[in-house]
Amino acid sequence: MTHVAGIDDEVLTRWLADHVGLRPPIDATLIAGGRSNLTYRIVDAAGRTVALRRPPVHHVLPTAHDMVREHTILTALAPQGVPVPTPLALCTDAAVADHPFYVMDFVEGAILRDRAQAEATFPLDVRARIGDHLAETLAHLHRVDLERSGLSGLARHDGYIERQVRRWRSQYEQTYIDEGPDHSGVLDVADALARDIPTQQRTTVVHGDYRLDNVVLDGDGRVRAILDWEICTLGDPLGDLGMLLVYWAEPTDPMASLLGSAPSTAPGFSSRADVLAAYAARSDLDLSNIAYYQAFGYWKLACILQGIYARYRAGATAGDRGSVDEFPAFIARLASLAAATLEQ
Repeated sequence: MTHVAGIDDEVLTRWLADHVGLRPPIDATLIAGGRSNLTYRIVDAAGRTVALRRPPVHHVLPTAHDMVREHTILTALAPQGVPVPTPLALCTDAAVADHPFYVMDFVEGAILRDRAQAEATFPLDVRARIGDHLAETLAHLHRVDLERSGLSGLARHDGYIERQVRRWRSQYEQTYIDEGPDHSGVLDVADALARDIPTQQRTTVVHGDYRLDNVVLDGDGRVRAILDWEICTLGDPLGDLGMLLVYWAEPTDPMASLLGSAPSTAPGFSSRADVLAAYAARSDLDLSNIAYYQAFGYWKLACILQGIYARYRAGATAGDRGSVDEFPAFIARLASLAAATLEQ
């Protein structure tokens, strides 16, 4: 059994039995970790499977990795028809774990992380529909009534992009390591973004990192569950759309090389323009300034990669040994791509 970082095995087993109804012994397997919050697959003696989420072991920023907040968001969105894993229990007891964690249903399905997996999992006709399904689900999330869901007080309603630029710039500066490519490009883009912020048309729930490998798909390519609500907040829905377009790499564009073998580069997937059109068909928002939000997405990704790189350099791999040696170069290239997109 993989040890769940920061939690004694016997204490965790007892807590899961008392609060989730699992039957000991349990088996824990790390399924995502090191680069963000840690996610474990927990299986009990009866074969019941749940997922456990906790913060990374080291280098936890003061405003990041808030498990209580993430659990609150899932609890609010589940009754609104948004496809999310059902939250089961939250632990804030320091006698049980070094940081709060929560447990949720384990949603079975496909999480597409690369082109080969996409080709092996879905036939061409299903691949062609996945982009439309992703856009449809995102538009549904952005229609959630904040008052009815109880999420109106989650964050400020105004100044989303301004706050995001300020936050990610601060986190970048906190995690910058004085080596590799010069970081002035990232800061130059931050200045440019801050100078020309579009008017926020509406305030909605914003996932913050909506992309293919943060959703679980069923056999027809529909979204069964949206995962990783770590940076969810309230704000400008076009921030989510811009980020989706950033990750929706096409075979010949610069993001294909940055993201490696992205699932959306497989034959049969719709184009970035098709994904944008699918969202537009389900929204009354003005999308004419979407290039700004794409540029913001490239820049935010550069800041996220810097945080991951810093955690790895601090030793917070938690069993995930994926290479981050190329991250400094990726960060510089993302800053250049953001600057070029802003010029559009």
